[in-house]
Amino acid sequence: MVNNNSKAEKIKNFDPNGVGLKNGHFIGLPFEEADASIVLLPVPWDVTVSYGAGTATGAANILEGSPQLDLFDPDVPDAWKMGLFMRPPEEAWLRRSQELRPGAARYIEQLEEGRPVDQDTLQQINSACAELKAWVKKETTALLEQGKAVGLVGGEHSVPLGFLETLAERHPGFGILQIDAHMDLREAYEGFTYSHASIFYNALQLEGVTQLTQVGIRDYCEAEYRLAQSDKRCTVFFNHDLQQQAFEGTSWGRLCQKIISTLPQAVYISFDIDGLLPELCPNTGTPVPGGLTFDEAIFLLRQVVESGRTIIGFDLCETAGFPHEWDANVGARILYKLANLMGRSQQLKTT
Repeated sequence: MVNNNSKAEKIKNFDPNGVGLKNGHFIGLPFEEADASIVLLPVPWDVTVSYGAGTATGAANILEGSPQLDLFDPDVPDAWKMGLFMRPPEEAWLRRSQELRPGAARYIEQLEEGRPVDQDTLQQINSACAELKAWVKKETTALLEQGKAVGLVGGEHSVPLGFLETLAERHPGFGILQIDAHMDLREAYEGFTYSHASIFYNALQLEGVTQLTQVGIRDYCEAEYRLAQSDKRCTVFFNHDLQQQAFEGTSWGRLCQKIISTLPQAVYISFDIDGLLPELCPNTGTPVPGGLTFDEAIFLLRQVVESGRTIIGFDLCETAGFPHEWDANVGARILYKLANLMGRSQQLKTT
């Protein structure tokens, strides 16, 4: 049954200190999409993953586990009152992903074993990925036109491209802050035009993207390294460099200042959860030793807002799906912080 109370009434009648409600809403919040300032759009898709599958149900897993969170955020007091709503994942796209994934896995196996590959399967998957990108662009455009702030929840890391296309049209000159273990700069990796490993190669084809700042990178090929070196828009903070500077006495706060100094005023945050230490996301698709602690990641995100920059959108990708409760717990906390800080940064812009 839909609650038709006004947003003000919902805030008045909701107890943020009470038990986490399992009402089908993110963290048990009382808001519907119509009265939410921030909308989270799940994209249940993991067709092109090259190692471990399962992130297609990551958003649903986060939603299921989110009532375990407490609502108070010391960085953004009363953040929940901004109104946060997470759409249920689109079942049609989840079914499509599940239908295509076995063929993709066979195709990847053919590649890895040096056998002739099924070109029909490749064409089918590339076509479906293009359709998904168009759907993401349409949905995010509609939400932005309604005045919503938007965060996208994967799924594999290929899924934000349609959102980035939307933002490139509305905010030419924006930068991307990418937290990730991987550079994702491969051109059409494994033949997939919209591969999870190609998201930022594709993003750099957008004229509106003027900066890509990558943080925590520790697994990449030479071609990606050379591309980042040759493109003046790319600045990479490799994990081994960050660790070496920390071992030699440079504080994380100072390192964050260097990272943020590369970014323009308008910032999109792309958070692949494997950018964190693997014990925080052990069931993600491609875990890599090393990475950021939870607190280091949160500090960096907070500093983006405190620098006066505006977060114009974000994605959180590669959180493991059912039955991985720990991954959902960590993912939900990152997601809530991203939403709160985006909302706060946009409030500051208007004051």
